[in-house]
Amino acid sequence: MFLLAKTVVSHLQVRSIKQIMVRQSHQKCVPDFHDKYGNAVLAIGATFCVAMWAYTATQIGIEWNLSPVGRVTPKEWRDQ
Repeated sequence: MFLLAKTVVSHLQVRSIKQIMVRQSHQKCVPDFHDKYGNAVLAIGATFCVAMWAYTATQIGIEWNLSPVGRVTPKEWRDQ
């Protein structure tokens, strides 16, 4: 039984090595679009995203939970 298990394991290892060799031999040798421009597209997209958020955060007039101390004055009391 042990000999049979050893044979099966060695056969699976040889098969997996053969499959790896076949996969590596079918690798593309010409770089595609992602190989050429992938990092540039990622950098441009990230820059655009940061720029749009910066514009939005600074230009549309959002109040960023600033402290009202010194800006709020009490109203006069009215007796009726």
